[in-house]
Amino acid sequence: MNWQDFRAIQSRRSFFSQCAGGVGLAALAHLLQVEGRAATDPLAVKAPHFAPRAKNVIFLFMEGAPSQMDLFDPKPALQKWHGQPLPPSLTKDLKLAFIKPTAAVLASPRQFTPAGQCGMELSDLLPHLRTVADELCLVRSMYSEAFNHHPGQLLLFTGHTTFGRPTMGAWVTYGLGSESRDLPGFVVLTSGVGTSGGSDNFASGFLPSSYAGTVLRNTGDPILYLSNPAGISAESQRARLDAIRDLNGMRQQATGDEEIASRIHNYELAFRMQTAAPELLDFSKESPATLEMYGVGKEPTRPFATNCLLARRMVERGVRFVMLMHASWDHHSTINKGLERNCGITDQPTAALIKDLKQRGLLDETLVVWGGEFGRTPMAELRRPEDADNAGRDHHPNGFSLWLAGGGIRGGQVIGSTDELGLNIVEDKVHVHDLQATILHCLGMDHTRLTYRHMGRDFRLTDIGGEVVRKMLA
Repeated sequence: MNWQDFRAIQSRRSFFSQCAGGVGLAALAHLLQVEGRAATDPLAVKAPHFAPRAKNVIFLFMEGAPSQMDLFDPKPALQKWHGQPLPPSLTKDLKLAFIKPTAAVLASPRQFTPAGQCGMELSDLLPHLRTVADELCLVRSMYSEAFNHHPGQLLLFTGHTTFGRPTMGAWVTYGLGSESRDLPGFVVLTSGVGTSGGSDNFASGFLPSSYAGTVLRNTGDPILYLSNPAGISAESQRARLDAIRDLNGMRQQATGDEEIASRIHNYELAFRMQTAAPELLDFSKESPATLEMYGVGKEPTRPFATNCLLARRMVERGVRFVMLMHASWDHHSTINKGLERNCGITDQPTAALIKDLKQRGLLDETLVVWGGEFGRTPMAELRRPEDADNAGRDHHPNGFSLWLAGGGIRGGQVIGSTDELGLNIVEDKVHVHDLQATILHCLGMDHTRLTYRHMGRDFRLTDIGGEVVRKMLA
């Protein structure tokens, strides 16, 4: 642009900005668009660093920390120690939240048998998941530094135990954008009772707010206040949004604040969602066989089954990151009843999701992750010693289990192992940062290059650690 062109544009800007009414605003907005300076869509699709294996992520977050030794990591040696304390030499370095190192061992009553052609040993509480064992990459050697729920969840999803950082879904949508025009790029669905981390598990932190997770309800209006109040037509709402968009565009030009672009995008997305979100919740075109496979029409599976089916429908529509939060697996007491209840809710829908994605050709491009923030101790927690059925387990970050399936992951394998008592990892340690790096790798992103400058330095999901776990990859 030469000097004469620049002076002409500046003169036109000055004229239009001083014009009263909608004509001046509309003309200014048109001028900004012609100049290529209008607010851009923060969720526009972006190129990955390299060819991806996965396009979308469904993270099944089992909030509260499921017991690995009752579900995924059989420890028959605990029978020998059942009811007795372990030697101090084995427990002296444990980080424990509520019990003492002298707590008695609690053997698992669960039966483990091989599943699938791979022979993966899974608990009798997971009869449906065992039917898709050959799709799973089961990691028995996860570890974390955090041994309380909120810090553990922050570390899992933000890479750090402090508040204010972007979560995994926010990083993914920041790095890749979203292929969905009418739904958020990062969607959160909830079920169960109780929560620890809450919105900290899906916040955008210091990233623009467009990258935060949007919580959708699985009944009624998907988002509260999404429907227009009585007397407001779509035409009048559209006109109002156009005026607000133009004003916001002017303000962004004056300040350069990228959060204003997020605000414009959020208003427009909410308008489009008024049509798209109710259609998303309409299962009338799903076959009866599909609904039955998920367990949508019965209890206790209905809430979680609905969310799993919605997750599949979302990735079909281009949503980049779907997070299902089911609470709570925090079984400090009555662990046997608690596990039976939660597995009864989640096992069938989880297996159905894997099968449904596969039969629709979506599993190869959708990465599914299942897990909690840490595991449980081999020692018992007895909050009511007089009640034999009251036993539970404390928090255990030193060696827990998690599985992945789908896009870029080699199924039918077990990675890592813990010692015979489940106290410590003895093979192939996988840190939370390694998991994060691997998830990003499957999506075609180098975790060391996915950064955002904030307060004078570059931040990333994996903080200052993380290595891609090559054994996981197909």
